[in-house]
Amino acid sequence: MPKPLVAIVGRPNVGKSTLFNRLIGEQRAVVDDTAGTTRDRLVAEAEWNGVPFDVVDTGGIEPLPRQEGQTDPLAVDSAQFVPQIRAQAEMAILEADAVIFLTDAVAGPTAADHEVAAILRRRQQRRGGELLPPVLLAANKAENPARAADAVALYELGMGDPYPISALHGTGTGDLLDALVAALPAAPEPVEEDQAIKIAIVGRPNVGKSSLLNRLLGEERAIVSPVPGTTRDALDTHLVYNGVPLTLIDTAGLRRRGHIDPGVEKWSALRAYKAIARADVALLVVDATEPFTAQDAHIAGLVIDALKSVVVLVNKWDAVEKDEHTLVEYTRRLRTELHFLDYVPVLFISAKTGQRVDQVLPMALRVQEERLTRVPTSELNRLVRQAVDEHPPHPRGSRLLKMSYAAQVRTDPPTFLFHVNDPELVHFSYKRYLENRLRAEYGFLGTPLRLSFRKKSRRE
Repeated sequence: MPKPLVAIVGRPNVGKSTLFNRLIGEQRAVVDDTAGTTRDRLVAEAEWNGVPFDVVDTGGIEPLPRQEGQTDPLAVDSAQFVPQIRAQAEMAILEADAVIFLTDAVAGPTAADHEVAAILRRRQQRRGGELLPPVLLAANKAENPARAADAVALYELGMGDPYPISALHGTGTGDLLDALVAALPAAPEPVEEDQAIKIAIVGRPNVGKSSLLNRLLGEERAIVSPVPGTTRDALDTHLVYNGVPLTLIDTAGLRRRGHIDPGVEKWSALRAYKAIARADVALLVVDATEPFTAQDAHIAGLVIDALKSVVVLVNKWDAVEKDEHTLVEYTRRLRTELHFLDYVPVLFISAKTGQRVDQVLPMALRVQEERLTRVPTSELNRLVRQAVDEHPPHPRGSRLLKMSYAAQVRTDPPTFLFHVNDPELVHFSYKRYLENRLRAEYGFLGTPLRLSFRKKSRRE
């Protein structure tokens, strides 16, 4: 069941990324005193009083290019922020279940703050006597009572009581979170689980994702355009393939950090990330006619970090001049630059001509089947004992890693739990060795594995 989504919005340099890090409990967003440091929205899970929710750091709203001789980007007249402020706030109000409107208690209300407040008020919908989504006004940088008292000036924004907080030190964030979880919508009634296998088509803009969807469906289901970023929403298409129900999800093109525009494109990227989260298999499309980019690597990392199975599709292969070495060399470069190991299958296709497109869905179904593989406990422990005998772990000082028991605790993705004498003795290289042994024995084509190590109990 999807968790509520909380968006942090506001003008540049009010501390949105610092608050984001505070709420999720780790340093995920880049923080700097320079306005506009956040160049890519981040999504992470947070929890307060047992209530989980996702938090989105929308990033700063950037000014227009600075005039010659101008050094302070915030010195630009605030009116120049208005188009980007409007896009960001409007998309936040559409996508989020709750909004934290972050301001600066020291600076007080600015013209940009008033613009955000006006947009949020205008777009809220009254349902059942409540304004939805709820908006909480937070006054940041209120590290002491004097600064907290300054927050009263923010009442003129007309957004209710301001919550004086310090995102950096944590002061007042508990009261803000209490109000936030109380305002989040109640969990929806459970619905019947969709049994279709969900396949997301992802990649940077203009690599042919929508064209591939249309070729797979044999119809013009998605709008196809040579203009990057045409697809704004994640489109779901249901079909039955060889008796198997599938849901194909076409997503907006993703760009690397620094190239996702504030507002509409940034929130389109959020929808694509959400599509990856609910997919079983991701089809990562890259362009054969262009060099690999940091964007390709970034998207590949998103899929792997989400522990989704993946098939790499090298599109526009018909447009590449080839000899007998082209395919092997291209595959080698792809695995090197996108950091893919041999377990990820690669297909060379052309959505335009249909070349090898008939292999895409069978490969996706094969990868999904491997994702559901379950290894019997007896076989797993036999394999682990054999692996340790053939390549014992190196001692760390006078201490040696000892494994007493292993079991597969879940599928989708395959997750293995190892009971050991001390998890800190597990070197990352030995974890990779165990993963490679599992793959050599059972395949797990295109599927990431999760290996966990737990200190064995006294009884064990």
